Amino acid sequence: MSSEKQFEFTKDNIDLYLKEVAKEYRKQAGNKMPAELVLIGGASVLINYGFRNMTTDIDALIQAASAMKDAINRVGDRYDLPHGWLNADFTNTDSYSVKLSQFSVYYKTYANIVTIRTVEAEYLIAMKLRSGRQYKSDLSDILGILSEHQKRGTPISMEQIRRAVSDLYGAWESLPETSQAFIENVMEDGRFEELYEQTASGEKEVGALLLQFEQNYPHVVTGKNVNEIAGNLQKKTDRASILAKLREKNAEVEQSKTPQKQEEPER
Repeated sequence: MSSEKQFEFTKDNIDLYLKEVAKEYRKQAGNKMPAELVLIGGASVLINYGFRNMTTDIDALIQAASAMKDAINRVGDRYDLPHGWLNADFTNTDSYSVKLSQFSVYYKTYANIVTIRTVEAEYLIAMKLRSGRQYKSDLSDILGILSEHQKRGTPISMEQIRRAVSDLYGAWESLPETSQAFIENVMEDGRFEELYEQTASGEKEVGALLLQFEQNYPHVVTGKNVNEIAGNLQKKTDRASILAKLREKNAEVEQSKTPQKQEEPER
């Protein structure tokens, strides 16, 4: 996490930048090397729904010739966009699935060479559940998606969500237990719009607490423990207890790595 002011991507400027990338890619790759971008995360939420108005970067599954990287960088430089503004970093996270393209939907084609697809509805919910970050917008996004589909008259059922999780990740049990409990509770409750406001507010609070925690205790938060720390901050666990738990867990991990000395057999 960073305290620096982040660039804000909206639905309108996402379309502009993607169109520019396609034009730049066509100049470099020619007409014989079509490309496909599958947008996920915040960009996919912006394109398909109306409850969010910005995201800080564009996550995508990028299937293209090597010229795409240069095209992205050129457009980034031209519009003074942050480094990595369009990236595929999510492929190294738990929310990635090799089946994402299969369950994505068509959005637009730019410059007759770059096809844009998105992930939506229950499949986007499945990705958000798999990530389950309490300090980002994962949980509020789920509620926003559920609320909009309810208003459209196309409600998403628990059965659809379970099937989407299975399609992308193999089994319901592949989700974190906290995510399983979250979706089961909100589907039973059904007050998606009201819960959205509460959850979005809570995520902002936890995000701010996590940022403060990182500033006070540099190099403690990692990709492996960030959800655990955020969960404890949400429960208002005191920081000393959080650090104590992390030290205890680290000690257990280190001990498990140390070869145990075998006793010599009796003679």
